[in-house]
Amino acid sequence: MSAEQKVIQEAMRRVLLKDFLVQESARAGFGGLEITRTPMGTRVTLICERPGILIGHRGELIKRLTEDIQHRFQLDNPQIEVQEERQPSLNAQLMSEKLASTLERGWHFRRAGHSTVRRIMESGARGCQVILSGKLTGERHRTERFKAGTVKYCGEAVHLWIDKGFYQARLKPGVIGVNVWIMRPTAKLPDEIVVKGVEERPKPVPVELPPVEEAAGPAPPAEVPDVGGSP
Repeated sequence: MSAEQKVIQEAMRRVLLKDFLVQESARAGFGGLEITRTPMGTRVTLICERPGILIGHRGELIKRLTEDIQHRFQLDNPQIEVQEERQPSLNAQLMSEKLASTLERGWHFRRAGHSTVRRIMESGARGCQVILSGKLTGERHRTERFKAGTVKYCGEAVHLWIDKGFYQARLKPGVIGVNVWIMRPTAKLPDEIVVKGVEERPKPVPVELPPVEEAAGPAPPAEVPDVGGSP
């Protein structure tokens, strides 16, 4: 087997493994997946919102899931680690699943899209974008975007600071694709420059001026008109 075929086979295995874990951890809230090769085997880090549902009583469910992964995908000594997502509103995959579930419950797509964007921005994100594509209102396919804050589409900032999530909402007219992009609160954009060692200029202290009457001084005495006339 050539090197190119090995790369393609490994990529296909990762995609199939992710799809399998998304289905298995749907109740626990799938938030992401990391696969790392170690000398002891393959470490699979699974991020979810409710890890207790996935682990089960005394770890029975996680053991069964490990055996299924080993038999289906032929991984070398797989070890599954479950991590809890502390900020689910800043996880793009979780928010896409929640938005798809909201659409399946009958919410209007505009209301659901604006509500998701508002929830993400209130959690502290620098920017977010929600893309809904499919048969939203009629028989024709259309795409709607809901955006707030700052979102980058290209360059290094996308790979470092943008978190992307995708899920599908299955409705009677058809399937609606849900894409969620979130720019993390800790994002540092290349156009934001901070000069070190330069102190901030002190703000000018406002000077309180005296009233106009006091500043002008005492008024001159009024002249008494000469009525009787002097000799």
